[in-house]
Amino acid sequence: MTNLDEFLQLAQSRRAVRHFRPDQLPDGVLEKLCDAARWAPSGYNLQPTHIVVVSDASLRQELYGACMEQKQILEAPVVAVFCGDRNVVANNFEATVETGRAAGAITAEYESKLRKFVPLAFRTGPLGVNWLWKAFLVPVARWFRPIPSIPAVHRRAWLAKQVALAAQNFMGAAQAAGLGTCPMEGFDSRRVAKVLGIPRHVEPILLVPVGFPQSTNLKKTRLPLERMVHRDGW
Repeated sequence: MTNLDEFLQLAQSRRAVRHFRPDQLPDGVLEKLCDAARWAPSGYNLQPTHIVVVSDASLRQELYGACMEQKQILEAPVVAVFCGDRNVVANNFEATVETGRAAGAITAEYESKLRKFVPLAFRTGPLGVNWLWKAFLVPVARWFRPIPSIPAVHRRAWLAKQVALAAQNFMGAAQAAGLGTCPMEGFDSRRVAKVLGIPRHVEPILLVPVGFPQSTNLKKTRLPLERMVHRDGW
């Protein structure tokens, strides 16, 4: 197991790599990176993340245009397109509950709570009627009791959080494997989806080119820790 100091060194050494060597990834490494992403935390264990792995040169050329012609799309041998499933409850909920129950990872009591809360939190109803009352009544209800963020109202924000957690696992694993990555938000999601045939209910959230960096002497700075950490309040 990695100790804390080794993990901190790994986190500090990761850089956003924008220039890659043409070398292909070693056999089996990409599967391990995706498996690391699979084990990221996920709200209600719904696991909405999908990864479209793009290694075909002609597809990367098409992505290049959808990504504002950023060269890392062409230089990296693989681009991992991290997406979020807006229909994740319908597509994953029963499967995740079943696997959790079979593994002894959830209790009957917790399953009962999931079955009550998840539909309430995610369903928008016909013609978005449920979305409307949730969007307007939740701010009012917060005057009287704590109310969590409702995914039905802020679906993309919820998806982005889940997908980002998976992508960070992927990038950390890539760093441990001696590879470079570059998380990218600069792309046209509609065009990316069209190039890759991504279904309408699945949204591209983050693109991560991965490969061997041209240079290992990349610099990175961060503001002092005390500007970030606030103890017992702001």
